[in-house]
Amino acid sequence: MKSYKFELFTSTIEKNIKNGIFKAGHKLPSIRELKEQFQISVSTIQSGYEYLMIHGLVESIPKSGYYVSQRTRESKIESKTIYIPVVRDAVFKNHLALTTSARPGSKFSEFNVAAPGDLLVPQKLLLRTMQQVIREQGAGLLRYYPSNGSIELKEHIITRAAAYRTVIHMDELLITDGALQALYIALAAVCVAGDIVAVESPCVFSILEVIRVLNLKVIEIPITPITGFDVDFFVRACRDNKVKAAIVTPNFHNPTGILMPDEQKLALVTIAQQYDVALIENDIYGDLNFHGQRPSTLRTFDVSGLVLTYSSYSKTLAPGIRLGWLAAGKFMQRAEQIKFSLGSTISPVYQETVNKLLKGSSYDRHIRSFRMQLAKNAYCAVNLLSDTFPSKTSILMPEGGYNIWVKMPDETDMDKFYKQCERIGVRFTPGYTFSFSGAFGNYFRLVFADKFSNKKMEAIKLAGQLS
Repeated sequence: MKSYKFELFTSTIEKNIKNGIFKAGHKLPSIRELKEQFQISVSTIQSGYEYLMIHGLVESIPKSGYYVSQRTRESKIESKTIYIPVVRDAVFKNHLALTTSARPGSKFSEFNVAAPGDLLVPQKLLLRTMQQVIREQGAGLLRYYPSNGSIELKEHIITRAAAYRTVIHMDELLITDGALQALYIALAAVCVAGDIVAVESPCVFSILEVIRVLNLKVIEIPITPITGFDVDFFVRACRDNKVKAAIVTPNFHNPTGILMPDEQKLALVTIAQQYDVALIENDIYGDLNFHGQRPSTLRTFDVSGLVLTYSSYSKTLAPGIRLGWLAAGKFMQRAEQIKFSLGSTISPVYQETVNKLLKGSSYDRHIRSFRMQLAKNAYCAVNLLSDTFPSKTSILMPEGGYNIWVKMPDETDMDKFYKQCERIGVRFTPGYTFSFSGAFGNYFRLVFADKFSNKKMEAIKLAGQLS
């Protein structure tokens, strides 16, 4: 994926700030100086400084210039909790209503739905591309497509994955009806009822529902604030139990937004190979990095075929684009059988629409704009939470995706908090929906994947004042 032109200078400034070379209050080069040094446009330099301001590193002083921010914003991070590996039955309350949108026209300010809002969805681009596809292909879109998906679409997916050091082979790639179907296929291809699956803790509700439907047992692996999936804990779980598979979101984990470092990814793949555990990798947020290059995946480090990677375009384009994919590794034969039993053809219109977007530059242009808006929203939300919620509130600043994980002070009456939020028309996702064990009672998830209107910002402020 293409980088921003402004990274020519912002990467150096960002590095110097984080390494302490540029201290708070340090005056940064002027637009004219950067224009002469890097031979880039004024608008590119302004976009770069806006990017640095979004990330809380730089502030602008009118008629004076740009300075290193005096307000250093460190994420408040909880210390690591001591867990013991426990095998659990997948018994789970139905929390679907807590993670879905209210009826159209609702007066609620919703921060509980992990999907791009209408104002961030590229509606004109999608509708125009669909119309072009229909005009060009006509009745051909009404026929069955190859059961494993369009060959050309799969070629584009493979090419794009190679750009972030992920090797996917044509004969292991399935086009699916969204990410959830891909996960179901992957789990069903690897496990049978009663098998033990390792899951992240916290873990997104939809993954827990698939585990429950397949009658699997779970071991919850804690997410650490710095590196994500706790690899050391996973070793203990594998040593003491026959773990068949692990479901991991290494890139911008939902709900914490944590990015797993490459060394941790390599360590996890190495352990999985040692204990013969299939790794089912959720990469639906991988394209939504706030800065730097698009991150690698677990498959980057896999030569065994034990990693099954899946993704979707519902999170990056529109929730109604039900199109995902699964690279099934050495489990392809079984995955292909399961996929066929669920329906042999995925919507040709969706396949050809996404194919056309990937063929040109439209998708990349949209993603660059989307990433910047998400980063801006994240910065705004974290500052609102820091300014208006109780001082002991803990906040994890995400590195990508569109989720913020918040822990309220231990003394907070969370039932009362949610009732007050409902009364004033605000909805967050309660933390207890992210675990079979009922943990995270004092946590909630805030989704920032829609335009932050004045109404939405006031809603967060009011929720904080009432907590």
